[in-house]
Amino acid sequence: MDHVGIQAAAPVARNDAGEGTFEVSAAAIAQIGRLTEKRKSEGKPTEAIRIGLRGGGCDGFSYVFEWADKPAGKHDHVLAFEDGRVRIFIDKKSMLYLKGTTLNFVTGLMGHGFKFENPNVKGSCGCGESVQF
Repeated sequence: MDHVGIQAAAPVARNDAGEGTFEVSAAAIAQIGRLTEKRKSEGKPTEAIRIGLRGGGCDGFSYVFEWADKPAGKHDHVLAFEDGRVRIFIDKKSMLYLKGTTLNFVTGLMGHGFKFENPNVKGSCGCGESVQF
Protein backbone atom coordinates (compact mmCIF):
# COMPACT_ATOMS: atom_id res chain seq x y z
CA MET A 1 0.00 0.00 0.00
CA ASP A 2 1.66 3.24 -1.15
CA HIS A 3 0.83 6.59 0.43
CA VAL A 4 2.33 9.89 -0.62
CA GLY A 5 4.77 11.12 2.01
CA ILE A 6 4.84 7.88 4.00
CA GLN A 7 8.00 5.86 4.25
CA ALA A 8 7.49 2.21 5.17
CA ALA A 9 10.32 -0.06 6.17
CA ALA A 10 10.39 -3.71 5.16
CA PRO A 11 9.45 -6.14 7.92
CA VAL A 12 12.53 -7.57 9.57
CA ALA A 13 11.21 -9.66 12.43
CA ARG A 14 8.48 -12.23 12.55
CA ASN A 15 6.78 -14.35 15.19
CA ASP A 16 5.73 -17.79 13.97
CA ALA A 17 3.71 -19.10 16.90
CA GLY A 18 1.27 -21.61 15.49
CA GLU A 19 -1.55 -19.05 15.36
CA GLY A 20 0.15 -17.16 12.54
CA THR A 21 2.81 -14.54 12.06
CA PHE A 22 3.26 -11.04 13.41
CA GLU A 23 5.90 -8.88 11.73
CA VAL A 24 7.61 -5.78 13.07
CA SER A 25 9.42 -3.33 10.78
CA ALA A 26 12.90 -2.04 11.47
CA ALA A 27 11.43 1.46 11.91
CA ALA A 28 8.97 0.21 14.57
CA ILE A 29 11.72 -1.67 16.43
CA ALA A 30 13.92 1.43 16.41
CA GLN A 31 11.12 3.67 17.69
CA ILE A 32 10.14 1.25 20.46
CA GLY A 33 13.83 1.13 21.43
CA ARG A 34 13.96 4.94 21.64
CA LEU A 35 10.79 5.07 23.73
CA THR A 36 12.10 2.32 26.02
CA GLU A 37 15.37 4.20 26.62
CA LYS A 38 13.44 7.40 27.37
CA ARG A 39 11.25 5.58 29.92
CA LYS A 40 14.33 4.02 31.54
CA SER A 41 15.97 7.43 31.86
CA GLU A 42 12.82 8.67 33.63
CA GLY A 43 12.98 5.74 36.08
CA LYS A 44 9.77 4.12 34.77
CA PRO A 45 9.27 0.35 34.32
CA THR A 46 10.09 -0.89 30.83
CA GLU A 47 9.25 -4.59 30.75
CA ALA A 48 7.78 -4.47 27.22
CA ILE A 49 5.15 -2.99 24.92
CA ARG A 50 1.82 -4.85 25.10
CA ILE A 51 -0.05 -5.13 21.81
CA GLY A 52 -3.56 -6.49 21.50
CA LEU A 53 -7.21 -5.81 20.83
CA ARG A 54 -9.94 -4.55 23.11
CA GLY A 55 -13.67 -4.62 22.47
CA GLY A 56 -15.16 -1.19 21.86
CA GLY A 57 -15.06 1.77 19.54
CA CYS A 58 -17.26 2.57 16.57
CA ASP A 59 -16.54 -0.67 14.69
CA GLY A 60 -16.17 -3.20 17.50
CA PHE A 61 -12.45 -3.42 18.32
CA SER A 62 -9.63 -1.01 19.05
CA TYR A 63 -5.92 -1.73 19.14
CA VAL A 64 -4.09 -1.82 22.48
CA PHE A 65 -0.61 -0.38 22.45
CA GLU A 66 0.63 0.25 26.00
CA TRP A 67 3.52 -0.34 28.36
CA ALA A 68 3.58 -3.66 30.19
CA ASP A 69 5.14 -3.07 33.59
CA LYS A 70 5.00 -6.74 34.61
CA PRO A 71 6.55 -9.85 33.04
CA ALA A 72 4.63 -11.72 30.37
CA GLY A 73 1.83 -14.03 31.44
CA LYS A 74 1.93 -17.72 30.60
CA HIS A 75 -0.48 -17.16 27.68
CA ASP A 76 1.46 -14.28 26.10
CA HIS A 77 3.55 -14.47 22.96
CA VAL A 78 6.87 -12.74 23.61
CA LEU A 79 8.77 -11.14 20.74
CA ALA A 80 12.31 -9.97 21.49
CA PHE A 81 14.53 -7.82 19.27
CA GLU A 82 17.94 -6.20 19.52
CA ASP A 83 19.26 -8.81 21.97
CA GLY A 84 16.17 -8.48 24.17
CA ARG A 85 16.39 -4.69 24.49
CA VAL A 86 13.05 -4.35 22.67
CA ARG A 87 10.24 -6.70 23.74
CA ILE A 88 6.60 -7.02 22.68
CA PHE A 89 3.89 -9.06 24.43
CA ILE A 90 0.76 -10.24 22.57
CA ASP A 91 -1.98 -12.21 24.33
CA LYS A 92 -3.26 -15.38 22.65
CA LYS A 93 -6.79 -14.09 21.97
CA SER A 94 -5.50 -10.96 20.25
CA MET A 95 -3.08 -13.04 18.19
CA LEU A 96 -6.07 -14.73 16.53
CA TYR A 97 -6.99 -11.36 14.98
CA LEU A 98 -3.42 -10.12 14.51
CA LYS A 99 -2.04 -13.03 12.47
CA GLY A 100 -0.42 -11.74 9.32
CA THR A 101 -0.20 -8.20 10.72
CA THR A 102 2.82 -5.93 10.31
CA LEU A 103 3.50 -3.25 12.91
CA ASN A 104 5.21 -0.31 11.28
CA PHE A 105 6.30 3.17 12.32
CA VAL A 106 5.52 5.70 9.61
CA THR A 107 6.43 9.33 9.10
CA GLY A 108 4.75 11.67 6.71
CA LEU A 109 3.48 15.16 6.07
CA MET A 110 0.62 14.72 8.55
CA GLY A 111 2.81 13.45 11.39
CA HIS A 112 4.19 10.15 12.56
CA GLY A 113 3.07 7.11 14.50
CA PHE A 114 2.69 3.37 14.73
CA LYS A 115 0.51 1.71 12.12
CA PHE A 116 -1.02 -1.76 12.14
CA GLU A 117 -1.18 -3.23 8.64
CA ASN A 118 -3.70 -5.99 9.36
CA PRO A 119 -5.02 -8.13 6.47
CA ASN A 120 -7.85 -9.46 8.69
CA VAL A 121 -9.63 -6.11 9.02
CA LYS A 122 -12.97 -6.02 7.20
CA GLY A 123 -13.69 -2.34 7.89
CA SER A 124 -12.78 0.65 10.03
CA CYS A 125 -14.56 3.70 11.35
CA GLY A 126 -14.16 7.18 9.90
CA CYS A 127 -11.95 8.35 12.75
CA GLY A 128 -9.55 5.42 12.24
CA GLU A 129 -9.56 4.46 15.92
CA SER A 130 -11.46 1.17 15.67
CA VAL A 131 -11.66 -1.81 13.34
CA GLN A 132 -14.07 -4.58 12.38
CA PHE A 133 -13.20 -8.25 11.78
